[in-house]
Amino acid sequence: MKLSLPDFLTSNDRSATVRARREGAVLHVELNAPASGNAVTEAMLDELLDVVVAPDPEVRVLVLGAAGDDFCLGGDRTEFGQWLEEDPTGRGIRIAGEKARRVCEALSGGRLVTIARVRGRAVGAGFALALACDLRVGAESASFRLPELALGLPTAWGGLLPRLIHEVGAARVRELILTGRAFGAAEARELSVLQRVVPDAELDDAVAAWAKPVVRRPEAALRVTKALLNSYAAATRLADPAFLDAELMASVAAATRRSPAGGDGAGGSHS
Repeated sequence: MKLSLPDFLTSNDRSATVRARREGAVLHVELNAPASGNAVTEAMLDELLDVVVAPDPEVRVLVLGAAGDDFCLGGDRTEFGQWLEEDPTGRGIRIAGEKARRVCEALSGGRLVTIARVRGRAVGAGFALALACDLRVGAESASFRLPELALGLPTAWGGLLPRLIHEVGAARVRELILTGRAFGAAEARELSVLQRVVPDAELDDAVAAWAKPVVRRPEAALRVTKALLNSYAAATRLADPAFLDAELMASVAAATRRSPAGGDGAGGSHS
């Protein structure tokens, strides 16, 4: 029997930056800060952890989407700066970075099959959240960018770099990171950042087409198969030091603050 809740579970809380609703065995999770381009804050990470780390045992599929025109424009640089003001050693960045790692590991390594529903821009941390999902479908309006280097930061958030190198290839990733250029949905499909691209109006249908057969699979077989896929993928990596991301980001941010480099400041309020 299909269970469909009448509205998003957190809709009564107007301050919530993450909303979730359950439809049968599918959990729809939505980044809900469209005024900021769904910039990732520590509050958003806390709310994501509440949703993705211990989901309902009857849920088989988690769909990660976003409100507004963009998927996510990256981390909130205003909050980032405040953390450095409060503690120039970067303690706040380390705490948030550890939460980011846990969120992305839950998406990629948890028992649920996760689907990224990408429309508009996915930048920096938003790119990482999408890439952490097992299946990634993008609207034709989708675009991606990794601007961290121009902002004086390493590409170290949520285990993005090792996963990106594994999925895309080291040579292509090197070019994307060093140039910081944006690329659209068609190239993202070519690079395997997306596995499918559809017109914007067909995005929800594409998500449903993936979710429908998955929820019919026996739970034990689905869980073990995802674990096997992750294990075999990990075996082909030379290293996966994602646990160092928070430390690397904090250390470089603190050093850059002391001796600012001449970055181009691209990316607006987010990274």
